[in-house]
Amino acid sequence: MTMKVKHWQDPVNLVLGLWMVASPSVLGYAADDKPLWNAIAVGLLVVLVAGLALYRAFAWQEWAMAAFGAWLVVSPWAVGFTSVFPAALNAVLVGLAIVAMGLWVLVSDRDIGGWWDNTSRA
Repeated sequence: MTMKVKHWQDPVNLVLGLWMVASPSVLGYAADDKPLWNAIAVGLLVVLVAGLALYRAFAWQEWAMAAFGAWLVVSPWAVGFTSVFPAALNAVLVGLAIVAMGLWVLVSDRDIGGWWDNTSRA
């Protein structure tokens, strides 16, 4: 049995989630509790939802991705780790990528959203 991935964005989000989990160690901010736990918690949520989306895609998964990404973008200010530049920059950049991919799927997939597709659904 082979698995067919419906959206290329889902495995990319899975990798971004894994990156968020690994990034505190790789970028050297594992000793800072706030960005550490933010990266791990959100990274694991992204991995979980992206992993589920690999098997069956639903709109809620893409909305969740957009929400997780939006949280990452604002988290340096909301949680208070803007002074940890590598963590803050990483959260903002990865968050923007996750938001973009979640919204991309929502606007382009006729089965779960497809706002951009204005062709007949007859």
